[in-house]
Amino acid sequence: MLDLAIIGGGAAGFFAAINAKTKHPNLKVEIFEKSKTVLGKVKISGGGRCNVTHACFDNRTLVSYYPRGNKELLSVFERFNTKDTVKWFESRGIVLKSEADGRIFPISDNSETIVNCFLDECDALKIPIKTLRSVKGIEKKECFQLNINDEIIEAKQVLVASGSSDSFWQLLKGLGHHVIEPVPSLFTFNIDHDFIADLMGLSVPKASVRLLLDKEQLKASRLSQSDLIQNGPLLITHWGLSGPAILKLSSIAARVLNQLQYRFEISVGLSNLKLEETLDVLSKVKSEHPKKQVVNTPLFNIPQRWWQRIHSLSFVNTFNTWSDVSKKDLLKFAENLSDFNLEVHGKSTFKDEFVTAGGIDLKEVDFKSMQSKIVPGLYFAGEVLNIDALTGGFNFQAAWSEAWVIAESL
Repeated sequence: MLDLAIIGGGAAGFFAAINAKTKHPNLKVEIFEKSKTVLGKVKISGGGRCNVTHACFDNRTLVSYYPRGNKELLSVFERFNTKDTVKWFESRGIVLKSEADGRIFPISDNSETIVNCFLDECDALKIPIKTLRSVKGIEKKECFQLNINDEIIEAKQVLVASGSSDSFWQLLKGLGHHVIEPVPSLFTFNIDHDFIADLMGLSVPKASVRLLLDKEQLKASRLSQSDLIQNGPLLITHWGLSGPAILKLSSIAARVLNQLQYRFEISVGLSNLKLEETLDVLSKVKSEHPKKQVVNTPLFNIPQRWWQRIHSLSFVNTFNTWSDVSKKDLLKFAENLSDFNLEVHGKSTFKDEFVTAGGIDLKEVDFKSMQSKIVPGLYFAGEVLNIDALTGGFNFQAAWSEAWVIAESL
């Protein structure tokens, strides 16, 4: 009989297995993974570099990056947080680096560094990793009985780290748990408009994106007005808009956007300023450089081609100088730079790093141990829970912290 059966060979499953065996060497621990390979998301994270965590060392600030699960994670991060993650990897010879945007990577810039660390740790601790093992059933009697590939495996305790798995959520419902319906999170917005047509690849370092909802939609969303506005880099793709500003908004508003069937309206502010402030900047340039051509005077770090596009949407005269621009036209230009409305007609998943909002109802989990309140001995970590975060290493940090708490609680 196993002391701990771990369902899922991903980040949370491996981290829990390694720390459980390290803390309790006599435990019989095994990892079961339904795929041919393990640690798939670890391999592709951060463009193949593995964004292991984020350089946010204040726990209360850290939880603000989790649209779902922030209150529950506070106590978890008090026991194992970003600082502990860095220390854990560096104690195993992996040097990490922090980039300007706060993302933390191995200095090798290669996810295999993290993957090999986990595999080497499991090898040293003699933790069996069994792939192509699909859990078809789970029952709790005197112990847990797992139907894995039609073979019954008995275990005293079970950790579910199966990720966003509809089939496993169904099994957990059979044990009495409730599942918050999963919906996509972290996705780009599909947009067809002259504002961005044929400009793919261009970006601005600072922009604001605002989700436009009516009063009823806002009330139903349970979001605040501040939630509806996200700032950050903005990128034009073949399909529309992406970048941190879009991804943040897609994560925070994941449920309401799903209810809207991914057809909604946003306002884009390339100046990242309010209308009055944008107008003040334009007026100052008009006053100081009256003879310069507007089309050749890009502001707000907007690329020349994108600036020209906004210019063509704002003015009839392509070759006007700043002195030629009337107050009325200047206001229109300011509006297009600070508050340009666009219709979104779909979404595209952000690369291969698919994340969902939804999973096991957090009310049914004891976050002091990550153990089920309904089924003693059953633990949860990772995306199987109704916890998700913004992009930047936060989802991994939650996985490490939850797994650590489980290892200590066994």
